[in-house]
Amino acid sequence: MRRTPAIGRVPVRDVRPAVECGRRPAKAVTGETFQVTATVFRQGHDAVGANVVLRDPKGRRGPWTPMRELAPGSDLWGAEITPDATGRWTYRVEAWSDPLATWRHTASVKIPAGIDTGLVLEEGAELYERAAAGVPKGPERDLVLDAANALGDDTLSVHHRLRPALSAEVEVVLTRYPVRDLVTASEAMPLLVERERALYGSWYEFFPRSEGTAERPHGTFRSAERRLEAIARMGFDVVYLPPVHPIGTTFRKGPNNTLTAGPEDVGVPWAIGSPEGGHDAVHPDLGTLEDFAHFVGRARELGLEVALDFALQCSPDHPWVHKYPEWFHHRPDGTIAYAENPP
Repeated sequence: MRRTPAIGRVPVRDVRPAVECGRRPAKAVTGETFQVTATVFRQGHDAVGANVVLRDPKGRRGPWTPMRELAPGSDLWGAEITPDATGRWTYRVEAWSDPLATWRHTASVKIPAGIDTGLVLEEGAELYERAAAGVPKGPERDLVLDAANALGDDTLSVHHRLRPALSAEVEVVLTRYPVRDLVTASEAMPLLVERERALYGSWYEFFPRSEGTAERPHGTFRSAERRLEAIARMGFDVVYLPPVHPIGTTFRKGPNNTLTAGPEDVGVPWAIGSPEGGHDAVHPDLGTLEDFAHFVGRARELGLEVALDFALQCSPDHPWVHKYPEWFHHRPDGTIAYAENPP
């Protein structure tokens, strides 16, 4: 399909990363560097430039990051950005006509060919004076003004008039403070920045019941604390607990998935809910909520975090089945599809 932007505009297309066209945020963690890309183009031969602007979770606009064309003639521009705090950020791409780059190209073609040399140099002098106005007062502005003065000084040779304007020092300054015409901005794209643990971590799956004693074969939160120090020494970051809620008794299974459970069989932790409570309670055999809080506190002392299995399925014995029947899908005989029936 042929692209036909309005004359003069510098369109910005296909900004990435984007999740569902920006309806959901892209994700990163603090200190993570990632690349933002966009397609930037315009009609005609004038050069274009682009940059990325970040806004932090408080809506403050940060310093913009210059973009570069990733492959000559590709119209695909990119830059790397690094958010430094958690929260909901946004970023947008700004594209613009770059008169400085356009003039440099014109000068590199026409002056060696002896075409309109004086006029090209005079245009450059005016452009560099304009550029200097956008540079804060100080040595950097003086550097650009010196280049403008040299371009406009017809007592100098062409070489000496050009040299300051094309120097690496001046280019560094004008990369930081470019002349931007016809600026076009993309829509703001959402970015969710989370802590480093959201990117990676070593998880240890841990059943507290496995840390029992001879007197009490089924372990508790308090007895399970003894294992935390060894887990930390192994270098794990997260202790992951399967559901710790009361377990239903209806259709409870025994060891190795047998269909008949004995009186000492605890059942499957993912069959959540009994007369002792549901998702807002802990199994009484494991202890109390205070015991669980103590377990979490000890883990934190050792540099560990505790993750709980987010299991939604409910046993037919779950208190919510009777208290909030409208939350559940009921089968023709009045029962609920207990194995796959989250509220």
